[in-house]
Parts: sequence; C-alpha cells; structure tokens
Amino acid sequence: MAAQTNQERPKVIYVMGAGHSGSTILGVTLGNCEGFFYAGEVEEWLVKSGQPPWAGTERSQFWSTVRERVDGRGLFGAEVNRVIERSSALLRIDRLLRRRGLLGRYREVAEELLCAIADTAEATHVIDTSHFPLRARELARLEGIDLYLLYLVKDPQSVVASNTRELSPHELAERRHRALVMNANLWLTQLVSVLVFRRHPRARRLFLHYEQFISDPERVLRQILDFAGSGAALPDLNALRVGVPLEGNRLIRSDTIALKRSSAETPRSSLITRLLQLPWRPVLARLHPAVAASGGAHADVPERH
Repeated sequence: MAAQTNQERPKVIYVMGAGHSGSTILGVTLGNCEGFFYAGEVEEWLVKSGQPPWAGTERSQFWSTVRERVDGRGLFGAEVNRVIERSSALLRIDRLLRRRGLLGRYREVAEELLCAIADTAEATHVIDTSHFPLRARELARLEGIDLYLLYLVKDPQSVVASNTRELSPHELAERRHRALVMNANLWLTQLVSVLVFRRHPRARRLFLHYEQFISDPERVLRQILDFAGSGAALPDLNALRVGVPLEGNRLIRSDTIALKRSSAETPRSSLITRLLQLPWRPVLARLHPAVAASGGAHADVPERH
C-alpha cells in the first residue's frame, strides 16, 4: 500500500473491456507502483455484500474496514449489476424504470466506496478492473473522483477460447454453442466500450492491447503511469505482491507472482470467431490515444490465425 496522501479526489484507473482479457495481471502489476492500489473487480462489492470471496486475514480486514465506512444497504445483491452495469441491460427495456430508480443511490455508494478504498489503502490511485463499460460511464459522472479509462483488449480467439477450454473434445455441440454466445457477448461489449471510450475526455482515456503489455511490460507500464500523472518507478516484475483485491481471477489467491516478458499464448484458431470479430479490427485500430508500439507508432495488433 502507498504512503499517506492529502489528495482529496482519488484517481481511479478503470480497466474496461471483455472479461478474460488480462486485467488481473495488469492490475496486480500497476498495484505494485508507489501510490497505486489494486482493488480488483470492485463491482463485486455490492454483489458480495461487501465481503471478499477469498479468505485471508489481511484481505478480510481491509474490506471489513471499507464496509464500515460505506453503507451499501438497499443495493446489496446482483440487481444493480444486472440493471445498471452489464451491457445487456441496454437490451432490457422492461428494466428501464427500475434502473432510473436505482441510479441516484448507486452513484452515491459508488463514489463513497472508491473514496473509502483510496483512503483505507492510503493511495492516490485506485485500480478497478470491473470491465463493464456501462459502469465506466456511471463512474465518469461522479464528482468526487477523477476517472482514467484504460480500454484493454485481447486477441478475440484467446477471449473466446478461455470460456470453452474446460469442455472436452467430445462436447462439440456445447463448445459451438458457447463460442457463439461468447462472440455475441464480445460484440456487445466492444460496441458499448468503443462508444464509452470515445465519449470520455481524451486526456483521461488510453487504449491498450494485452499483447503489447505482455511482450514489453516495462515500456507499457511507463506509458500508463505517465497517462495517470504518476512519476512512480517501475516495480520489480519478478516479485509482484498480489495485495488484497476484492475479486479477480485465480492469480489473487497467491501472495506474490512474477511477470515474465513473453509472446502471448496462441490459441487454436476458430473460423467462427475470426469471421464474427473481423469487423472490429479496423475500428479498434483507430482508437486514440493508444499505447504506442515499440518505436512510437500506434500498434495495430493483428488477430492470430
């Protein structure tokens, strides 16, 4: 955790995009920089009634302290996530009135929660890897924080494959069905994310390919820190402390991890995914500002085939 600060408005770095895009390892790495605190998927705070799903004295103590400072009663449960934060909420006209009824209280609690996290962690920057672009849109309207939007994308083949990997080769029908559902979800997420990204102030938004980060983490981290107005030194990538994030992938069960510079894993190519996600390549390539490729040019990371 960082040194005490008198800053009144915490800077929140919100990692937006599809799930399974590498946000946990990015969040852990940033959380090891001076002044930064990796809070994990903060949207789960209401879903889990303020309780971390993973055991651990330090994690439990931290989030217990936060809960004592934020009254989330009336919003606890999954309803807020369904009607306000998830991209699919845009398709549910029947939930429009309920959404309007919850928004005021939701924004109040969201601001109190992020400020309480920053204060409890004694951090100037809080990293929220909740993914959902509609949550980003709501956080951008809060007056008590400064929102920095980091739009993270990963090769769609990897994103879709990560959700079907546990299926056996014999479950071919289920694999195809799940691949179609994941592609549809990815399409909706990309659409809403692009709209939210382009409407956010240019000085507080940054586009990043996961493949850039994993292949050259030092260079990418420096650009993100500069983007967030931080002169913090880069952390030791061989000994990253995971900290006490509320929720994330299985990495958060560890105490420390090492990040090695490498080429991203190449998944088995899916023709369905390749065709369905192909229209997004030129769209994403035109999003700016973006993390610069080696040599300073914008990186148009191609989909792997």
